[in-house]
Amino acid sequence: MDARRSAAIPRGRTLPSILLLVLVAVLAACGSGAASPSAAVTASVTASPTTNVIESPSPVAAFPVTLTDDEGTNVTIPAEPDQIVTLTNAATETVFALGLGDRVVGKVEDFSVYPPAAADVPDVAKFGSVDVEQIVAAGTDLVIAGGSNFNPPESIARLRQLGIPTVVIFAEDMPGALADIALMGTAVGRPEQAAAIQGDIQEAIDEVGAATAGLDKPRVFYELDATNGFFGPAPDYFGTEMITIAGGDPLTSGTDGVYQIEPEKILEFDPQVILLGDAAYGVTPEQVAARPGWDVLTAVKDGAIRPIDDVIVTRPGPRLGEGLRALALAIHPDLVLPGASASPAASAPPAPSAAASAAP
Repeated sequence: MDARRSAAIPRGRTLPSILLLVLVAVLAACGSGAASPSAAVTASVTASPTTNVIESPSPVAAFPVTLTDDEGTNVTIPAEPDQIVTLTNAATETVFALGLGDRVVGKVEDFSVYPPAAADVPDVAKFGSVDVEQIVAAGTDLVIAGGSNFNPPESIARLRQLGIPTVVIFAEDMPGALADIALMGTAVGRPEQAAAIQGDIQEAIDEVGAATAGLDKPRVFYELDATNGFFGPAPDYFGTEMITIAGGDPLTSGTDGVYQIEPEKILEFDPQVILLGDAAYGVTPEQVAARPGWDVLTAVKDGAIRPIDDVIVTRPGPRLGEGLRALALAIHPDLVLPGASASPAASAPPAPSAAASAAP
């Protein structure tokens, strides 16, 4: 919920179109398993102010290397990859952040492509489908794919049958997101750079956790979509953990894997803050305040309905620390964070065009 982003909703669930767009961002690179023993990575995240140490992957980028991906598959990469395909948007961001954007020869279609240079990379996939022939024709020697059916398992199997090393990532929580960055760094031969990215994110986790530790925890409803029912975080969504670290008490469906929240539950919860992860799709605070029966909510009466850039909050990639800081400032507008924007909430990005893809 990468809205989206988070725990990643398995395909097969029926979701409103906007929620699908949002979730796609999260799904794209959420990862649950820890990096393989080959990557020698462990990630520790906590909402407390206690500093956590991340054991970084070995700085030796030796090949061949064998990794265990988030689905438990052992993947051998015979040589440092030169032609890389990224099938989740978080993977695209990560590989570019590792300094290898010039090696990315194909990516998943993305409605909010980042960094801008990635826009020039050909699309070889979209949510639910992969052009295997195009990937093969590009001379690809490494594919980083999304798990939990974000990319079709049959396409992943086909790529492997054709001899292309394919690493599947899917982070279910914050430690998983950090571990996946290390896993990708090892896969592409840039473990030291990956460790630096991990360190930046952990610094934000520690900084935000310390800044919010002594504050009251307002009740927060993070709206992912409201086009056909109301959708927010599931208990097992990594975005739920983000809200907690950022100093909020998150409203969830109460059931793992379920993102739809009944209106009665929202009214009973009485959020003190409403964050609009769907602001990029045209949802405004005025529209939310005008919903029938919502005038009794504390957030509506206090004017605490705030748009937020959902992509940086729910995409488990290099900007996760930036997203956490934006989330904390949206929940606690008076909070002071070193190096963070003074704005109480990150501005929502422009709404995607009708032709925009629902891919991470």
